[in-house]
Amino acid sequence: MDRDQKPTVVITGTSSGVGLYGAKALAKRGWHVIMGCRDLEKAEKAATEVGIPKDSYTILHIDLASLDSVRRFINQFRATGRTLDALVCNAAIYMPLIKAPLRSPEGYELTVATNHLGHFLLCNVMLEDMKRSPYPDRRMVILGTVTHNPEELGGKIPPRPDLGDLEGFAKGFQDPITMIDGKKFEPVKAYKDSKVCNVLTMRELHRRYHESTGITFTSLYPGCVAETPLFRNHYPLFQKIFPIFQKYITGGYVSQDLAGERVAAVVMDPEYKQSGAYWSWGNRQKKNRQSFVQKVSPQARDDEKAERLWDLSINLVGLV
Repeated sequence: MDRDQKPTVVITGTSSGVGLYGAKALAKRGWHVIMGCRDLEKAEKAATEVGIPKDSYTILHIDLASLDSVRRFINQFRATGRTLDALVCNAAIYMPLIKAPLRSPEGYELTVATNHLGHFLLCNVMLEDMKRSPYPDRRMVILGTVTHNPEELGGKIPPRPDLGDLEGFAKGFQDPITMIDGKKFEPVKAYKDSKVCNVLTMRELHRRYHESTGITFTSLYPGCVAETPLFRNHYPLFQKIFPIFQKYITGGYVSQDLAGERVAAVVMDPEYKQSGAYWSWGNRQKKNRQSFVQKVSPQARDDEKAERLWDLSINLVGLV
C-alpha cells in the first residue's frame, strides 16, 4: 500500500504508554499515524525504539492544555494534505501528589484543560476533517478509565468522581475555582472528573453526529496498564508495587503492547463498529479475553448532564 492509499489516524499522547503502542499497532496494520505529543524528540526516539517504520508516522507538536496549541496542531495536520480517517484522544495527565492547582494558559485547572477541554476542541474542529474523508469506516475514539465509575471496584476508591452541577464550568474556572463541581481542589478527583467528561463527550458526539455523518464514536478501557508513564507523578513506591498488585492480586494487569493492540482493534476492526459504546475487556490479562460493551457510570450516562457539559465546554474553548 503506497503512502497516499494509507488511511490516516491522529493519536494524542504518543511519546509513551498506550498512545505509543497504539501507534505501533496501527502502523503495523497499514495505517499512517499522526503522532501528536509535547516532546517531538522524545516521540521520535520512542517510535524508533518500538520499531515503527519511518514512513508510517508523522510527529506533530500538541499541548492539550493549550487551546492555541490545539489549533496550531490542527492547522499543521491540514497542511499535510492527508485525510482524517480516525482520531484517538489518548493523552492525559494525572498529578495525584500536587498540593495546589496548576493553571492552563487560558486559566483553567490543568487536569481538566488537558484531559477534557483540549480534546473537546480537537474533536469538534477535526470532526469537519473527518466528515470530508472518503474512508468508509471513520471512527473517533476517546480513552476511558475504570476509575470514572464508582459502581466498579476500581472506581470505588475515594475520592469518587462528582461533577456536581458543573459549577466550575459555569463560572469559567475563575480564581479561586478549580474543580468542576466548584469545590475544594483535590488532584485525584480532578483526574477522575475529567475522565467522566471524556465519556460524556463521546456519548454526546454520538447523539449529535452519528446518524448524520456515519462516523462511529466510542470509548474504551483497555485494562489496567499499570506500567504506563501516566503514573510517573506518583510515589516511587506506588509505581513499583502497583504493577505487582495488578498482576498477581487483581489479575487486571495489561501490558502496554496489548493495550495498544486493543486501541487499534477499536479503531478498525468490524466488531467494534458500534457507535456510542464503551468497550472493556474486564479485569483479566489473557490475550483472548472477550471484549464487551460496558455500562458507564450513572453520571457518564446522564444525557442532561452531557448536553449541559457540551454547551459550557463550547463556550470555554471559544467555539461559540
